[in-house]
Amino acid sequence: MAEVVYDEASRVYAGNPPVRAVDKLNLNISDGEFLVLVGPSGSGKSTALRMLAGLEDINEGRILIGGRDVTNVPPKNRDIAMVFQSYALYPHMTVADNMGFALKLRGVNKAEIAKKVREAAGLLDLERYLDRKPKALSGGQRQRVAMGRAIVREPSVFLMDEPLSNLDAKLRVETRANIAELQARLGTTTVYVTHDQVEAMTMGHRVAVLKDGILQQVDTPRTLYDRPNNVFVAGFMGSPAMNLLTAPLVSEGAKLGETVVPLPRELLAEASSKGLTEVTFGVRPENFTLASEGIPVTVDLVEELGADSFIHGHGPDGRRVVIRADARISLTNGSTIRATVTDGDHIHLFDPTTGLRLQSSKAVPADATAHGGSSPALQKS
Repeated sequence: MAEVVYDEASRVYAGNPPVRAVDKLNLNISDGEFLVLVGPSGSGKSTALRMLAGLEDINEGRILIGGRDVTNVPPKNRDIAMVFQSYALYPHMTVADNMGFALKLRGVNKAEIAKKVREAAGLLDLERYLDRKPKALSGGQRQRVAMGRAIVREPSVFLMDEPLSNLDAKLRVETRANIAELQARLGTTTVYVTHDQVEAMTMGHRVAVLKDGILQQVDTPRTLYDRPNNVFVAGFMGSPAMNLLTAPLVSEGAKLGETVVPLPRELLAEASSKGLTEVTFGVRPENFTLASEGIPVTVDLVEELGADSFIHGHGPDGRRVVIRADARISLTNGSTIRATVTDGDHIHLFDPTTGLRLQSSKAVPADATAHGGSSPALQKS
């Protein structure tokens, strides 16, 4: 078993005041799970990964791998293999020698090394390149060699720190599919770090969202998208991001410009019980519908993407609004359009002071903690 557990794990850098790069992280990663750590620069995601690898000290709490406390165990004794953003291949060695080098250092016999290298090369479609040197490979091929070097070690846990950042857009799409497929075939517990929410949504069994070292929410990609716990997760997950508008509350619902958007009674009751006079009103771009009446949006730009168009504009409060529309729509910059939300289930409301979702007790399904749930530190966000 290779379950990974972060138990109140913190990384604190000296300073005045001290910097809590990772703050009391509680996270359970099941054996065989593909978990993605995602967040903006400075969120603590790479630090959390390096803590698991043993490359960063743990100042508080502990980390367990397969039930063993590895908090003070050297990296080489943790039974992990890491794939970095840079390929870090030895330029004077062939692909086969690069992939088998760690086994050679362990004293594994040549026949066994050759067998493991061939097996890994087969998984990664690298058989024809085993005699080449890195300079004769493309960026995607070099990244596969770096992954092969990790695979031959047969670790309990794979750690991947933004391994696709150096690839062009097309190769990223292709390689992330290869990585997800490979992980499913190997069944090895994998912790993957990225700043790209599209990577996170398309690869992970679950995704853990961090901000300023604090875990905001951990759940399946679908739940994160449909039921974000707070404004940060709502605005970070999804491309384009969720529209977030300031809306005063009236007796019937939320008022956007001169338009009143009806809200369910239970949401209005919760807002009233909290003493809220306005809310942060969230809608995904695809959940807006263009209509003759509705929320006024001033068009700034129409982004044509072939099958769809994204209308970029600003709403009555001046905040950015993006609407997904038919590709054949014709609009001019500066014009005003109207948008409605036809399904109340697609409306997200947040407390403008705390940033937390209204009806937050329903934001995470009952089974969402089966793989570890979200951190108690969420309450501090």
